[in-house]
Amino acid sequence: MSALPAHLAVPALLGFVAVVVATPWSLAPAFAGYAALLVAVAVLARVRPAALLRRMLVEVPFVVFALLLPFVATGPRTEVLGVAVSSSGLAAAGALLAKGTLGVAASVLLALTTPPRELLLGLRRLRVPPLLVEIASFMVRYGDVVLAEMRRMRVARASRGFQARHLGHAPVLARSAGALFVRSYERGERVHLAMLSRGWTGSMPVLDEAPTRRADALRAALLPAGALAVLLATALATTLA
Repeated sequence: MSALPAHLAVPALLGFVAVVVATPWSLAPAFAGYAALLVAVAVLARVRPAALLRRMLVEVPFVVFALLLPFVATGPRTEVLGVAVSSSGLAAAGALLAKGTLGVAASVLLALTTPPRELLLGLRRLRVPPLLVEIASFMVRYGDVVLAEMRRMRVARASRGFQARHLGHAPVLARSAGALFVRSYERGERVHLAMLSRGWTGSMPVLDEAPTRRADALRAALLPAGALAVLLATALATTLA
């Protein structure tokens, strides 16, 4: 996915994830092959492992849920390190961890190798509903503005001696969240009026839409095709074993 146009990288990601999700847990060795493919993409894209792992922390809640499955699921029991757990829950937890981790890693690689603006242009070329693309573009553009407003409000609270230490301070934080919403809404209205006064027609103009090269399309197909080859090879090896 490195150095690929966004409108080719996104289908490559979706194809890879589709193959990963369709892989049954009975073909567990295939997940190691998928991981090797992602490692190869990360190396070619020169993605730093620290940056990749830091972005993957978003998966922590799913990891916790997967770790609880063997203990709460029903069915036949088996022992793991002296602890009785559900066999079906253990298999479900393994499949969830493997598929979720690979999917998150692939998405993070896409985010690290594709600038947000190119990603939005790629979604437009893929015929994603224009309204969704415009909403995403404004989120990218004004996310930092809202975060800066949040920081100023936090500094204002701290300058007045406020420190959130217990649940009794929740009403203050709730009022701050409400004030942040109102300010963001009002700012959005002002931005919208300014855009209308400058001839806004509902979509941003595209100035540099480059044609799709056949070589880029072939490179984009390598990741999902490689994943499919790993799946078929693992299924064949399992059948012959």
